[in-house]
Amino acid sequence: MTEVNIDWHDRAKKLNIDGRALIDGERVNAQDGTTFACFSPIDGRKLADVAHSKAADVNTAVAVARAAFQDRRWAGLSPRDRKEAMVRFADLVLAHQAELALLETLDMGKPISASLSMDVASAANTLRWFGEAIDKIYDEIAPTAEHTLAMITREPVGVVAAIVPWNYPILMACWKIAPALAAGNSVILKPSEKSPLSALRLGDLALLAGIPKGVLNVVPGFGAEAGTPLAMHMDVDCIAFTGSTEVGKKIQIMAGQSNLKRAWCELGGKSPNIIFADCNVDEAVASSVASIFYNQGESCNAPSRLLVERTIKDAFIKKLLTHLPRYQPGNPLDTTTTMGAIVDNRQMDNILKYIQSGLTEGATLLAGGVRVLGKTGGFYISPTVFDHVTNDMKIAAEEIFGPVLSIITFDTEEEAVEIANDTPYGLAAAIWTQNLSRAHLLAKALRAGMVYINSYDEDDITVPFGGYQQSGNGRDKSLHALDKYTELKTTWIKLKP
Repeated sequence: MTEVNIDWHDRAKKLNIDGRALIDGERVNAQDGTTFACFSPIDGRKLADVAHSKAADVNTAVAVARAAFQDRRWAGLSPRDRKEAMVRFADLVLAHQAELALLETLDMGKPISASLSMDVASAANTLRWFGEAIDKIYDEIAPTAEHTLAMITREPVGVVAAIVPWNYPILMACWKIAPALAAGNSVILKPSEKSPLSALRLGDLALLAGIPKGVLNVVPGFGAEAGTPLAMHMDVDCIAFTGSTEVGKKIQIMAGQSNLKRAWCELGGKSPNIIFADCNVDEAVASSVASIFYNQGESCNAPSRLLVERTIKDAFIKKLLTHLPRYQPGNPLDTTTTMGAIVDNRQMDNILKYIQSGLTEGATLLAGGVRVLGKTGGFYISPTVFDHVTNDMKIAAEEIFGPVLSIITFDTEEEAVEIANDTPYGLAAAIWTQNLSRAHLLAKALRAGMVYINSYDEDDITVPFGGYQQSGNGRDKSLHALDKYTELKTTWIKLKP
């Protein structure tokens, strides 16, 4: 791939960014003319002025999306035609892979190598996979009595609002819009105000792919001014959200207070990573370090609680610490960087407060815990490891969303499960053991939507992503995602003898 030879620093200087919203197939300013500045966490540089969408802009986008749904300019196309448009959309994302990856890295600080090979590539795959599924999903005929015919059909829910986070901007956007569009819905996408740029460009590419005007609209803005109007709107049929548990609860309330719209919320996590003495220690160490510090720890399913059996804990920690030099933060535009910048100053300060709370509550800081590269003007924190953590400490109980690992000791299987499940979350968990029976039995005992055995963060579009409890409801990815964006209709026909 020729992109590996790109001078990303030079390309960043030449990048031309359009920060206007996309409504009814046109790039437009906010109706009141206001903008907000988008800054890069890499060095604090201003990237663009972005349309500051508010209720008036949301109302226009919803009206446009409703009109597009009502006249069936998208839903009324044949499955084959919709599939072909979605596949073209995926092809265009790949054709603009370098541009989209650069926007992603500049906007939220992740390493360019990850943006290019993982985020944008996976986004394209998501669009293609759901596009290919369109003409391969059949409806049903129920096994009713001889003189009746009962058809069970799927229909698009209508107008979908997708509110996506800043940690995986383009990928999370595609996890929402791909199944929603595949089902025949119209969509309003609201990216995070911290990372709106790739979503706006994604809207342009959808139009180039032949997705009709008004079917996909992008309204950048803040939660209170654009997200709340979407959640409260009486003409939005479904809202799909990924973000914090705190905001997800508010969205559920607003959905009920308005038109009882469907509200699907993929929320936070505090995932346990359970290490037994009989595991392959080298593999477990490498995976544990890579998974917690990937994306600067800004992942909802990050294995931030490392539960280690007492008999191997000291040796495990010793090996773990030898991996940390590889994850020291660097400039995300350098292809050798493995851990980039924290998304903004506010998030960095919040992470540092959690680190201080760990010290205050008596945990032992083994590594990191400080801001680094401050002279760059960017926001960087060294990989941080705490030992002697108990499950009631804030660093073990609350989602930090940063490069902070808490080590907790256990002695028995029962204790490990008890500690792992002692959380309001339930997104992911992992078990490292060579005992097959133990792996199966503990996987059943763990209250989590995803359980990894002798691995972490395995990923494929064919399997669902989501969690239990306060980690949310519904599932992204796989055919199960279509359940969120479709209605089931039963049609009865009485047959004459």
